[in-house]
Amino acid sequence: MLAILKAHAMGEKISVKVIIGSTREGRFGDKPAAWIYNELRKEPSVDAELLDLREYPIAYYSAPESPAMHTGGYSDRVVQRWSDKIGEADAFIIVTPEYNHGYPAVLKSALDIIYKEWNNKPVGFVSYGSALGARSVEQLRQVAIELQMAPIHNAIHLPVEILHAHTASARGGAAFDTSMFDRLRTGPSGDRVAGFFSQLLWWARALKAAREADGT
Repeated sequence: MLAILKAHAMGEKISVKVIIGSTREGRFGDKPAAWIYNELRKEPSVDAELLDLREYPIAYYSAPESPAMHTGGYSDRVVQRWSDKIGEADAFIIVTPEYNHGYPAVLKSALDIIYKEWNNKPVGFVSYGSALGARSVEQLRQVAIELQMAPIHNAIHLPVEILHAHTASARGGAAFDTSMFDRLRTGPSGDRVAGFFSQLLWWARALKAAREADGT
């Protein structure tokens, strides 16, 4: 176990998938997802990838067996592609809005359709919307625990003025000013992104080492 931990400390890459949790037309979610993805790419120890649920049109779960009992080899090609992507990851960042005190159904389907691929991996959340998306994140933390994931304490709740600026620019036909995200690294609260990444990657390294020690 100690040898595995040392190998990760010496620079073995950590695979982090950033998941856009909304697919609706005119969505805002792709903006913060692209921003956090680009910030993540600056981390030398990270192999980052952006996953858009629009590219994985997952149907509601209808198989006769529980996903927890499934052993792989999905007959649905979309689910198999999704399984492969989630299975290769060491950690996740989920970007989610808040809809009616919760999170989107499309995101729940993506979480529910597989099980073992999520196990023993950390997840952090970037949220926006009503109450800055805090209630959707609280619900997602409960789901993540049931999937045997490790939801980290830190989260990034986007200030409402950023969402309002996106709405105004969309209505006016102007480009959204992505520099508004910079305040999350330089604002009065300090660099919130650095702390978020630090915690996510600490858990990612520790759990990857543990999975490898167990042969899982």
